[in-house]
Amino acid sequence: MCKSNLGILNMRYALVFLMLWIFSVTAFAQSVVKGVVKDGTGEPMIGVTVTVKNTTTGTITGLDGSFSLDIKTKEATLTFTYVGFNEFEKKVTVGDNITVVMQEDDKLLNEVVVVGYQEVRKRDLTGAVSKADMKELLSTPVSSFDQTLGGRIAGVNVSSAEGVPGSKMNIVIRGNNSLTQDNSPLYVIDGFPVEDPEIASSINPSDIASVDVLKDASASAIYGARGANGVIVITTKSGQAGKPRIQYDGSYGWQTITKKIDMMDAYEFVKLQNEMYPEKVATSYLANYEGKQWTLDDYRDIEQYKWQDMIFQTAPIQSHNVSLNGGNDGVRYNASMSYFDQDGIVLRSNYNRMQGRLGTTIDKNKLKVSLNINYSQTKQFGQSPSQASYSGMNNLFYSVWGYRPVTQPGVPLSSLVENIIDESVNVSNDYRFNPIMSLNNEYNKRNTTYIQFNGYLQYEFIKGLRLKISGGYTDTRWNFDNFNNSKTRYGSRISNEKVNAQVTRSKRSTWLNENTLTYQFNVNKKHYINSFVGFSLQNSDYEYYQFKTINIPNENLGMAGMSQGTPTRTNTFASSWSMMSFFGSFNYNFRTKYYATFTMRADGSSKFRGKNRFGYFPSGSVAWSFSEEKFWNPIRNVVDNGKLRLSWGLTGNNRVGEYDTYGIYDLRKDTNGNLASLGTIPSGVYPYNNDDKNVGMVPVSIPNKDLKWETTEQWNLGLDLSFLNERISMTLDMYKKTTRDLLLMASLVPSSGFNSAMKNIGKVKNTGIELSFNTVNVKTKKFEWTSNFNIAFNKNEVVALAENQNSLLTSAQFDQNFNTQTSYIAKVGYSMGTMFGYIYDGTYKYEDFNKSGNSYTLKDNVPHFASESNTQPGMPKYRDINGDGIINDDDRTMIGNGLPKHTGGFTNTFAYSGFDLSIFFQWSYGNDVLNANKLMFESSWNRSYDLNQYASYVNRWTESNPTSDIPRATSSSSNRVFSTRIIEDGSFLRLKTLTLGYTVPKNVISRWGINKLRLYFAAQNLLTFSSYDGYDPEVSIREGALTPGLDFSAYPRARSFSFGVNLTF
Repeated sequence: MCKSNLGILNMRYALVFLMLWIFSVTAFAQSVVKGVVKDGTGEPMIGVTVTVKNTTTGTITGLDGSFSLDIKTKEATLTFTYVGFNEFEKKVTVGDNITVVMQEDDKLLNEVVVVGYQEVRKRDLTGAVSKADMKELLSTPVSSFDQTLGGRIAGVNVSSAEGVPGSKMNIVIRGNNSLTQDNSPLYVIDGFPVEDPEIASSINPSDIASVDVLKDASASAIYGARGANGVIVITTKSGQAGKPRIQYDGSYGWQTITKKIDMMDAYEFVKLQNEMYPEKVATSYLANYEGKQWTLDDYRDIEQYKWQDMIFQTAPIQSHNVSLNGGNDGVRYNASMSYFDQDGIVLRSNYNRMQGRLGTTIDKNKLKVSLNINYSQTKQFGQSPSQASYSGMNNLFYSVWGYRPVTQPGVPLSSLVENIIDESVNVSNDYRFNPIMSLNNEYNKRNTTYIQFNGYLQYEFIKGLRLKISGGYTDTRWNFDNFNNSKTRYGSRISNEKVNAQVTRSKRSTWLNENTLTYQFNVNKKHYINSFVGFSLQNSDYEYYQFKTINIPNENLGMAGMSQGTPTRTNTFASSWSMMSFFGSFNYNFRTKYYATFTMRADGSSKFRGKNRFGYFPSGSVAWSFSEEKFWNPIRNVVDNGKLRLSWGLTGNNRVGEYDTYGIYDLRKDTNGNLASLGTIPSGVYPYNNDDKNVGMVPVSIPNKDLKWETTEQWNLGLDLSFLNERISMTLDMYKKTTRDLLLMASLVPSSGFNSAMKNIGKVKNTGIELSFNTVNVKTKKFEWTSNFNIAFNKNEVVALAENQNSLLTSAQFDQNFNTQTSYIAKVGYSMGTMFGYIYDGTYKYEDFNKSGNSYTLKDNVPHFASESNTQPGMPKYRDINGDGIINDDDRTMIGNGLPKHTGGFTNTFAYSGFDLSIFFQWSYGNDVLNANKLMFESSWNRSYDLNQYASYVNRWTESNPTSDIPRATSSSSNRVFSTRIIEDGSFLRLKTLTLGYTVPKNVISRWGINKLRLYFAAQNLLTFSSYDGYDPEVSIREGALTPGLDFSAYPRARSFSFGVNLTF
């Protein structure tokens, strides 16, 4: 064949090939469907799986949410799936270009978490992050989200000091890091960092979309100097595209006391008085009055007062919330208003909150703008019975328990409630007051106003490259007014200040600017990279004012009469701090199999100086999704997901005073700020020419320019597993975190002129294990049963203190008779929060003595209390640890610990034909309570006349009951010490919440334009199983890490019942 013919043939083949290629491309183009997938807020969704139904043909969406898929037929049904969202199906035809909006699945929402400036699928996490189930948190009407958070998340210990309405919750994540500084986590509310838990708790729980807890350093290090205690990220609800939707959530219920403490009745009370004061009782309770000789038996069935019944009440509680949201792809909006009102179970105590929110989001091409306004006002009436005073006799329950139940013949019983002071009480050494009259006349009002503006502007330059500029401003104001008239404990005729009033005003204003640049891209849909860098500025200003007057002549004017009184206290204070931060993150993901994350933050704070002004906080983590490996295929049907995580990082704690690094000078009036012009010159104040008006400036603290933040280093090893198509899922985390450079007051040499100064000394370690299970036990068309179980173990250890210091002693403040005694110890090698005192060995028995006539002398081989020379049968007996025969300070030891060994929770949720039932148990195990109430009400150590006692004191040692281990009624110094006698097991198992609801079928309510109607009954604190003798084992009136588990005159916790409705139009 000639070359020309060969060339023609080749051209023909080329033309045929070209025509076939064009035909195939055309055919492919004709069977392609394109589109974009977005979420409910209009954001493009990356990584959504798009498949042709009943085939293996599929793809995933790109960075801009777009996809292109050859359906190979003229028509098909596409299935869209993404973790945390409802599966979505859509019929398509060849050539369609569609937009799909996927809706979040409430049951799977916890699969998407918010981690440091971005959202991450749980399956892609490399750190320890937990998400709260908002449906369960809100199953019971509460004033704040944290009130039912305890026991829901492993490693997150939530407690409250007592049961006062509106009292703040104390949250500690993975144990206390600091001995003396704040251990509460950082709160991030819609991107705005907040250190005050009260601000977080002021948010209406119904407005919260999600609560994510960042527990390890990998997750929290992006918040740098404020991330050491963990981070709680709160995201509020935003507008959803669609028709306007109105939702109302309301409830009404009541509260009751969970437990009362049995007190001596009139018979036992008089019997005790006769035992201690026979001569007085012979002329009073057992006197011959109007021809009748009164005997002890006359008091068995006599009319008497039960003071607890008189101050406790059945208290109403109500909650109402109305919200509106809607919009379209371009503009979405949301608004809400709420009202919460809770009376306390103690007379004249109340908490209420009014709140409103407005928000809007604007999407226009590559630009997105969001604006939010939140306003909250809370009012709290009444005073905490444990926080008001460090003098025990001034606290409420000292009088509630101690006030006598009966009067002597000739004295009307009603006189006890008609007079502020019981005439039988020696007011020079016993400050008992009529609790009913005082409560009804005290005026204590706290008003907190919180307003927040925040928003952001986001612009996408190119696909995957976004700039986000955020800003926010918060203004919080606290007002406290206090007035005590002549019928109150602090204003009565026997008080030092008589009728008095006090006003306190404070406010904090904070602004924040954050700027982040994010870049997301992938290479061949194998290598996924998500990185960002950022810069932020924050400033916070605080002001405080306090003014008090006493001896107000006209009490009828109330607060308005302050100007007529004598000024005694003027305190003012102002402070400010600023922070400048640089931060960044790099995330790498290879085929959702191998993960690596690195973060870095540099924080500069005005609280520190010189070389310590900036702190640097790196973190790194890796994860291996081993269930994606081929070797896992044989067991994939059983164990469908498995991932191993490892993380390390440094975080900081900057919760120190704004000027702790500086030497502070102050105009010395006196130690409490009282005016020197009251007359006498306070101790330690030396005015010029001895004129009390010429007080001068004196240094009150020594400078320390080397002061720096506490730094926490944390390792975390985690394992995530799921079984049987995620019917069972498990998360296991093991961690070790060490906090160094603790901020402690260190002793100084006398030549310095100061006793102590703040220094960076000491080290604390926390190690623990956290385990969580989620199971779908039964799931049919009509019935579903799911469970959640979590448990967390934490071991706390003081590793080091100051040089040559082995222990740090602390005196818990609650009563002037005990405030100087050491009651807690932090010892190297042991946990902080350890109780300190004597080991109680019961009472001295007759066999411990030599008897001579009617006198008893302690045997030589029986130890005696050092300050007592005449020990008698029935007096307290303590263990002689060092064996020297004398019980003194050297025999004190560790006698308990206020920190639990493990905590956890267990939830069961059932659903059947519209009915739903949720049962949640919470527990704490291994923690002790220092029940200081027993020092006064199971003791009679001070032999106070007419002071009632606990009913348990009926079983005290007496000559007729010589085997009792409860001390006899006697005045002795050995009765006034801390010992194991008052240490009780504070472990408890609590039925925290129970909710039963019914959702009315939609076909029944739709005719009235109602989309959803659910009716429910909810109960909280229904049952508590505990051996603790006090009101409630969950108590700790002094919230520092050094003194946990102290109970004295604490406000009891309430049991509540509510009926409610969820209504959506």
